[in-house]
Amino acid sequence: MSTPTDPSSTLWRDGRPVYDRRDTVCVIGAGPSGLAAVKNLREHGFGVDCYERETGVGGAWNWRHDRSPVYAGTHLISSKPFTQFPDFPMPDTWPDYPHHSQLLSYLERYADHFGLRPHVWFGTEVVRVEPAGDTSWDVTTRSTGGYGSERTHRYLAVVIANGHNWAPKEPAFEGLDEFRGQTMHASSYKDPKELRGRRVLVVGGGNTGCDIAVESATAASQTWHSTRRGYWYLPKYLLGRPADQVNDGLAKLPLGLRQWLAARTLRLTVGDQTRFGLPKPDHKVFETHPISNSQLIYHLGHGTITPVPDVRRFHRGSVELSDGRHVEPDLVVFATGYLPRFEFLSPEILGADEHGRPTLYLHAFPREHPTLAVAGLLQPDSGLFPLVHWQTVLIARWLRLRDRDLERAAAFWSRASADVGKRWNRARVKDSTRHWFEVSHLDYLRALQGALDELSPATAVASRSTR
Repeated sequence: MSTPTDPSSTLWRDGRPVYDRRDTVCVIGAGPSGLAAVKNLREHGFGVDCYERETGVGGAWNWRHDRSPVYAGTHLISSKPFTQFPDFPMPDTWPDYPHHSQLLSYLERYADHFGLRPHVWFGTEVVRVEPAGDTSWDVTTRSTGGYGSERTHRYLAVVIANGHNWAPKEPAFEGLDEFRGQTMHASSYKDPKELRGRRVLVVGGGNTGCDIAVESATAASQTWHSTRRGYWYLPKYLLGRPADQVNDGLAKLPLGLRQWLAARTLRLTVGDQTRFGLPKPDHKVFETHPISNSQLIYHLGHGTITPVPDVRRFHRGSVELSDGRHVEPDLVVFATGYLPRFEFLSPEILGADEHGRPTLYLHAFPREHPTLAVAGLLQPDSGLFPLVHWQTVLIARWLRLRDRDLERAAAFWSRASADVGKRWNRARVKDSTRHWFEVSHLDYLRALQGALDELSPATAVASRSTR
């Protein structure tokens, strides 16, 4: 691997040296999205420097990493065919919903199979990403081990793949500072032994909140599960098949019919959720991110989980709920989600609004910076890896087109700019931070396919032949 600090190509910025990497692309993060970006950029002929703050690949799926939200019992909530990369299938012998340790081994084998590790600088943290002229970027890094000084390199382009499920969204309840019990965010939770024999309140109705409530039901002396609204709880299997595979088979139907069929199927399989003390959903199926859990209803039916409404405030020895009841947990787990964080980048570069939400084309490209892209900033209704594969193919193809055909590149960018901020969902999803990046996987893949076709060499030949 060529060193990114060749002194013969030194520039200067604000009195500090900048090492010019010329036509090399910088990738930030060696999780699933970063690895896919490195692979597809390399296959399109680019040199790549990937910076990873940890000592191994895997990102969120590497439970050894400080920022990993993975806990001991974590399994996929999307089934194997909808999770694997299209050019690197998972073993046939693996279960429908692999364990997180299998996911990590899969990503490690992906990196080795495509020869990606030599392009990753492990133990290296990105400190700043700054525009350098019209299209280049200066990337400043430092060792996460605390040795050496900062270094700045200039790159043709930057692909950000630092993930969006590692910066906890901390709640701000009245009286929380006075509460005598223990509190923790789900990002810190690792094992049911932390819950054993305790009175546990789990706050949050997403997939993580439901999983932890189920684990608490088998370990804690008492478990309350607080949700602010009613949700649709999908079992992991419908009609003997993984639920996402059944849903995908109905994807060509009109949205209204799909919603009716899904609601009907859930009434037949799960039944009336209000029987278990759960609130009735205040929205239609597919208007919130799918909650895939076969065990929550089981434990509700056996009385090992007590459903309660949203938290109103905390007191010294109790938690007051929105219906006026009080519960007395000695541990509160906040499964309140995550917020995207790009600490190394000025928010306006990604078109962030007043709430910090980036405004991007295909959740990847900012309007004003065509050589900057974000990979994996998606919350799909199925697996992420296939979407990230094609998204990073698009990023690589786009950067290659800019190098070879500026006229076609300008035409594509002009059209794409009109779709900046567009939501790729037929259903009207709830307006919450949890759904900032929600996409229908089929709608999003169709949009990617259209963009890839527009950027393909065959399209260029056909366009020239009609002139």
